[in-house]
Amino acid sequence: MSPLPEYRPKQLSLGPLEKEILQIVWELGSATVKDVHERILADPNRELAYTSVTTVLRRLTNKGWLSCDQQQRAFSWKPRVSSKEAKVLQAHERLNRFLAVGNPDIVAAFADSLDTASLEQIEAIALRLQAVRQARQEEK
Repeated sequence: MSPLPEYRPKQLSLGPLEKEILQIVWELGSATVKDVHERILADPNRELAYTSVTTVLRRLTNKGWLSCDQQQRAFSWKPRVSSKEAKVLQAHERLNRFLAVGNPDIVAAFADSLDTASLEQIEAIALRLQAVRQARQEEK
């Protein structure tokens, strides 16, 4: 079970272009505007202004997804969370929104509608939770 990362971006919601550019930065590990722009324009059916890439990289930085380093005249962006950590954070957020419904009947109806494979996954999750909680108790 992947724990929640200690660092969390300020804002988890991302638009389609933000997601695409973040994915490129994850793939490259570190990227300049030029790196990202060239990667996007590698698709002959795409058009995107260089300044739009800059704007999205700055937006991702403001949201807490990327950090920006200036090396002489060039700026370079690096991810602050990994792709795996992002998936954990987004799953956690979705689960919290679902549970925020606050109506046990709705949650129970959802659980009742799950197929056998899903129920097996839930049972495996419950066992893993038990093990994590027990380990925490033993640490104290």
